[in-house]
Amino acid sequence: MGTEDKRRQFDEIVAHLTAEDPSLARDPRVRWPRSVLIAVLVVGGLAWALLSVSMVAWGWKGVVLTCVVAAVALAAAAIDARRRR
Repeated sequence: MGTEDKRRQFDEIVAHLTAEDPSLARDPRVRWPRSVLIAVLVVGGLAWALLSVSMVAWGWKGVVLTCVVAAVALAAAAIDARRRR
C-alpha cells in the first residue's frame, strides 16, 4: 500500500510541475522500427570498418578522410538534435 501511495504522490508532483512549466513534459520521440535500426547499425559498422581499413591502406589520406566523415556525421547529428528542439 505504501508503494502505491508514493507512486500516486510522485505522479501528482510531476503533473503539478509540468502544468507550471510545460518544457518539463516528456517529449515523445519517434522511434525507428527495429528493422530500420538494425540496418542503420550494420551500414554504420561497415562504413566504420572501411574507414579503418582506409586509414591503414592510405596513411594520412585515410586519416583525413575518416576525420571528414566523422565531422560530417557529428554535424548532421547536431543539426538534427537542434531541429528537434
